Amino acid sequence: MDATQAIMETVDRLRQRRTAALVLELDLTEGLSEGPPADPLGALLSMRRARLTDVISGLRRARTDPRVKALIVKIGGNPLGLGMVQELRAAVLKLRAAGKLTIAFAETFGEFGAGTVPYYLASAFERVYLQPSGDVGLTGIALEQRFLRDALAKAGVEYQLGQRHEYKTAANMFTQNRMTEAHRESTARIAESVTEQITKGIAEARSLEPQRVRELIDQGPFLGPEAVEAGLVDALKYRDEVYAEAVKDGAHLLYVSRYAKAALAKRLPHPGENVIALVHGTGAIRLGRSGRSPLGGGGAMGSDTMCAALRSARRDDKVKAIVFRVDSPGGSYVASDAIWREVVLARQAGKPVIISMGDVAASGGYFVAMGADVIVAQPGTLTGSIGVFGGKPVVGELLGKLGVVTEAVSEGTNAGMFSPVREFSDAQWARVNSWLDRIYDDFVGKVAQGRGLTRERAHELARGRVWTGADAREAGLVDELGGVEDALSLARKKAGLPKGTQVRTYPRMHPLERLRPPESSEDRSAALAKVRLEAWGPMARLAGELGLPAYGPLVLPGWWTIR
Repeated sequence: MDATQAIMETVDRLRQRRTAALVLELDLTEGLSEGPPADPLGALLSMRRARLTDVISGLRRARTDPRVKALIVKIGGNPLGLGMVQELRAAVLKLRAAGKLTIAFAETFGEFGAGTVPYYLASAFERVYLQPSGDVGLTGIALEQRFLRDALAKAGVEYQLGQRHEYKTAANMFTQNRMTEAHRESTARIAESVTEQITKGIAEARSLEPQRVRELIDQGPFLGPEAVEAGLVDALKYRDEVYAEAVKDGAHLLYVSRYAKAALAKRLPHPGENVIALVHGTGAIRLGRSGRSPLGGGGAMGSDTMCAALRSARRDDKVKAIVFRVDSPGGSYVASDAIWREVVLARQAGKPVIISMGDVAASGGYFVAMGADVIVAQPGTLTGSIGVFGGKPVVGELLGKLGVVTEAVSEGTNAGMFSPVREFSDAQWARVNSWLDRIYDDFVGKVAQGRGLTRERAHELARGRVWTGADAREAGLVDELGGVEDALSLARKKAGLPKGTQVRTYPRMHPLERLRPPESSEDRSAALAKVRLEAWGPMARLAGELGLPAYGPLVLPGWWTIR
């Protein structure tokens, strides 16, 4: 009898828990993952981070779930990119419009540091609370660029770099000692566009005039009491006080990602059901498989992995449309071209392809996107950068200063062409420029073809210039402003699918299949990424971030992150 009673009590508790009011929780201390990890190491490093698509899915479901009463988000820790912040803001504003209480809490928005973008995220919430000891670092947007030419010259290093064209500024930090006129113009417009977006968003969410927000930006940073007085923060409270306000009457706390996954488990696609494929492409673009260097360098989008995933989605009869999520500063031209081809083939197979751009989809990141049916970007996404650069550092003088002697034996006039010890000959430099011209012409031609532009107009928009998503839409390089939820909605509409059509992430693998090698390049196992133990190290990571050839000739400048 006692055992039966215990079982009944357990069942009753579970029933009450299923029907109890829910307060959803999201902790951004560790940041968010853009998509599923590309390799086991990436999975290990992202274990404590929620996935953006899970959060967006959970908040969408919560809008119509009567059990969900509120959302509490802790903002702070690892910064989020502007595109991701705008994705979250849109989801929070929709939840708020659905009548749910939304609360943002931060210990500080920049502790003696910039906090403009984190505060911009918080402003979307109905209530914004700050720890009494915290600050609001609402100070505006600054894009800095370091120039190394003179310092490298003192060390005996000279860069031979060519670029197409004046706005392709990744090479400038090595070939210039200050911003060129074109460099300053494009950078100033990015800062201006982002500031316009942030000012407008804060003004609308906090019921302030845009001019007043602009004045506040110039007056920041603010101490906690000053932020309350200015209307930027509702009150100064510690975490326990915030949670005591939101979690009442036996409400149950649940992380948003857990809430989303529980809903997904209840509604798995039927084997014969039509679906939308969601393919994630994240990181610098390179040949081979996706993965990362364990010694530094971050994640990478491998052409073999991405092509196999897109090919698998194209050949799956149940997949009626593809959403390709791109978050990449670019990289290898050849790898980008291979991925672009698979996008084109998917369209030719009659499957709509919708691009959803993350924080950045520029240079090679734009290359892989430009062949799609529709391109969706956030207003703050950095995109475009339609151009190319290439060359090499010449370190012969530096090695000589260090007492390093280099001798070579070669057969072939240009066998040592890419050696960093000596400069290009005139004939070799001419070949480099021919290579740059060919890549640029191909890039611009495919932009014109994909976007329905004349070649002259495509060149006018190209020239290496970086655009915000808002400006790119005005220019015709982007079709819609929005996030992955909007892209999925467009995919359903274009494919004639009902609203509740399920999403299937690619590559789609059973865990046991990860243990066996693919039978051929057509096998779906070929889409699975492996860890690549590359000895890149910290210098390669720096090279990638600064746009050096380690990641290829189609790369965005190194200052691109806006946080």
